[in-house]
Amino acid sequence: MPVETIKMVGLRRDPSKPLGLTVELDEYKQLVVARILAGGVIDKQNMLHVGDVILEVNGTPVRSPDELQVEVSRAKENLTLKIGPNVDEEIKNGRYTVSGGQVKQNGIAGLETGKKLTCYMRALFTYNPSEDSLLPCRDIGLPFKSGDILQIINVKDPNWWQAKNITAESDKIGLIPSQELEERRKAFVAPEADYVHKIGICGTRISKRKRKTMYRSVANCEFDKAELLLYEEVTRMPPFRRKTLVLIGVSGVGRRTLKTRLINSDVDKFGAVIPHTSRPKRALEENGVSYWFMDREEMEEAVKQNEFLEYGEHNGNLYGTHLQSIKDVINSGRMCILDCAPNALKILHNSQELMPFVIFIAAPGMDQLKTIYADRRATGSNRNLSFDRQSSIRFSSRRARTLESLASLYEDDDLIATVEESSFVQRKYEKYFDMVIVNEDFDETFRQVVETLDQMSHEEQWVPVNWIY
Repeated sequence: MPVETIKMVGLRRDPSKPLGLTVELDEYKQLVVARILAGGVIDKQNMLHVGDVILEVNGTPVRSPDELQVEVSRAKENLTLKIGPNVDEEIKNGRYTVSGGQVKQNGIAGLETGKKLTCYMRALFTYNPSEDSLLPCRDIGLPFKSGDILQIINVKDPNWWQAKNITAESDKIGLIPSQELEERRKAFVAPEADYVHKIGICGTRISKRKRKTMYRSVANCEFDKAELLLYEEVTRMPPFRRKTLVLIGVSGVGRRTLKTRLINSDVDKFGAVIPHTSRPKRALEENGVSYWFMDREEMEEAVKQNEFLEYGEHNGNLYGTHLQSIKDVINSGRMCILDCAPNALKILHNSQELMPFVIFIAAPGMDQLKTIYADRRATGSNRNLSFDRQSSIRFSSRRARTLESLASLYEDDDLIATVEESSFVQRKYEKYFDMVIVNEDFDETFRQVVETLDQMSHEEQWVPVNWIY
């Protein structure tokens, strides 16, 4: 190797902190700098570059990552590296040519460093680097939780991005799996264990859609292209009030009761949409009070034009939530409260006009659910599964005890089904949730929602970039 291509790099570092670089062996068995972490010792001194070859540490030759680690540990504070150029990169950039199996120098300018950028992403999954077997060095991995805001600093490596966790309020810069790497990792499911998808052309997996006529919209197309959302680009906005409040939850958790209480608490601040239906108008019914009435043909045509957020059929009649009805509430200066099905979240989340704040009302535990159901029975607001002890059947009889035991059994089954369904909805749609509340106490749930909405008017918010640009 020509003498002029060798350089010496002297470093003084804190032994308790990493240098901020990773290395690998290339096809020529060179110990190459694979990546440099932004903000680290190496990055701040700007004396090493990706592709540089590490030849020696404090005069000791190193030929593998393990040897490098040993010599760096021995060096402690003072470190002198002998650095050579990467042969493969020099060939690509024209500084070297290969002739007759020999590498020759052309004397052209050297290597280019990786391109840096800064953008912000909301993580839609939880990552623990200590459990990642693919991570080159687990010590420089950056942990994060679903919902955390990450500042992406460098994306040159197709598999590992350099990022900072803004939510954790830490200055540490580490590696996180790229969108491409995590897609490949999460998309791989052994065929014999995949009961959800069928195999399409070229081995791609195709989801089975059960209700193809539900929740169609032009805005939904972007989400239908890829169901696997891992990172979402966001931007920070000054305080503002969201246009819609979306309450999601399974039947029985109290979301409709919460919606009614919110509207009654301030009719000038909150409003609800009036649904549309193809059902014929009954006697004494007025258009625009409980329903907007439409001809079935007219409503079906509106559905085809993607004018409904959601719709369905009951007893031969169509019912649905018209997008214009939501906009009318917003244009009146009120926040529109929706208690729609989870499927509609894809449309809402992608809408610049609706800008939703989504709250998932999670089912409480079994004990809390039993209390809620008991309160409803006491007020006559739910079906009564228990038996009157003062009935003609004496309570002491075997038949009466059997009937009451059966009623209790069916009630427990309903509670278990509610908890399981709530968990399923949360897992499937949590990427769209801004807040999750376990409704153990209704008054406390109401207070949390009101306080959260008030805070949003005074604090900066992270929102999807497509709401702004």
